[in-house]
Amino acid sequence: MNRDEKIRVLVIHEDAIVNAGLVALLRGCADIEVNLDEATGDGVDVILADYRQGVARVRPADGHGPAPVARMLVVTQLEREWELRTAMTAGVHGYLLQSCDAEQLLTAVRTLGRGLRYISPELSRCVADSFSRVGLTGRESDVLQLLAEGCCNKSIARQLGIGVGTVKTHVKGLFDKLGATARTHAVVLATRRGLVGEARRDAAMAA
Repeated sequence: MNRDEKIRVLVIHEDAIVNAGLVALLRGCADIEVNLDEATGDGVDVILADYRQGVARVRPADGHGPAPVARMLVVTQLEREWELRTAMTAGVHGYLLQSCDAEQLLTAVRTLGRGLRYISPELSRCVADSFSRVGLTGRESDVLQLLAEGCCNKSIARQLGIGVGTVKTHVKGLFDKLGATARTHAVVLATRRGLVGEARRDAAMAA
């Protein structure tokens, strides 16, 4: 994009208050032009949307078709790793948390306007850390699910038909791979990454 050209932006966030705030912030920038034609979004460089609309716009219903011309920036409260991965895999170009400040918002829009990608620094560190860790084995996943249900080592051993010592080895492996320091910590981290469900996490916390 030519430096003298403005970045044309369309804001379609489903939360009316968030939408109005984004428009107000962007309209105050000399290098950004807010487009109010929400019908098609034609002729814009960057679209700001909530998670649901953002993913839907970059992922055609039939799974085929050309990629959208405009670059998609999702602005959301969803901060778990699997949600970010889902969005980026679908074709989203930027992922920003609603808790960001104005400077980070403008940086994200300008970065996408230059044809690059942008991820909130908080989430970027999380994803980079997860990529540096080895994936869980099938047995480790089984142990993790039972940990998340609040099971003790003896119960896990009985349900999986393995020794307590083997369970302890798997739990240690989980701690190393998740970067956890305790059983509850491991479940919380696994929940954030979408490896276990919220209901199971709650059960473990209550145990």
